[in-house]
Amino acid sequence: MSRAFLFRLAIITALCCSADAIAGNQKEEALADSVRIALSNAITDARPPKAKFDDINERIKYLYWLGEMSERLKRKLPDVQVRLEFLETVWYEAKRAGLDPAMVLGLVQVESAFRKYAMSNVGARGYMQVMPFWTRVIGDRDSKKLFHMQTNLRYGCSILRMYIDMEQGNLYLALGRYNGSRGRPDYPNAVLAAWKRWEYKR
Repeated sequence: MSRAFLFRLAIITALCCSADAIAGNQKEEALADSVRIALSNAITDARPPKAKFDDINERIKYLYWLGEMSERLKRKLPDVQVRLEFLETVWYEAKRAGLDPAMVLGLVQVESAFRKYAMSNVGARGYMQVMPFWTRVIGDRDSKKLFHMQTNLRYGCSILRMYIDMEQGNLYLALGRYNGSRGRPDYPNAVLAAWKRWEYKR
């Protein structure tokens, strides 16, 4: 084998290893009944993911955000209806969970590259790569629903909010816990870098 071929092979191997370091999965852990019930209530709220505003200026700001994010996301989600529905749901579920929509978009970028039917080698599913065991712990045991856009985003945002609360607001540790790599830097750093790319300032 030529040196050039071996060099390329080494680079590909290194890239694959670094991707594996970022990919991970939530770990099933014991939850207090109050936490489990709160999570269960959060994911069964049947209200449609439509933002409502009492202040017209906030609505205008949201519409500007929607237009800007739609433009940025065009290459990943070319269908305009799918793209707008996805962004509306991200906004709704992020705000509902007390999260920054830009952070959720960054996490989706890292977890699934905006692929609705993404599945990891450990079985994590959908946009936010939610592990199927969550449907047993806090849902109706139907893990196929994790490929449904709103269900996946609702689970993902609710679980991330829980981890942030568990880690007393420490995003680095909460993101690591979400990924099943608590204490290791690759995943939190990747999400935080992606988060910056989705920030909206107007």
